Amino acid sequence: MGKLRVLSAREVCRILEENGFVQVRQRGSHIMMQMQTEDSTITVPIPNYEELRIGTLRSIIRQSGLPRVLFEVT
Repeated sequence: MGKLRVLSAREVCRILEENGFVQVRQRGSHIMMQMQTEDSTITVPIPNYEELRIGTLRSIIRQSGLPRVLFEVT
């Protein structure tokens, strides 16, 4: 496993959008991203911060179901 990058909420949203997620709403400091699958909907809240903490980023990766390598240092 590689090292996770320090990412902003905007960068995380861009990665999610490139992989099928769409922004459905924003309330306060949280952006809600969703992706429809054939049997369910995946919703991932993203705090709108300049730098996301590593634990928060790990949680976003886990909830989205996307491969960790998309968020790692290249």
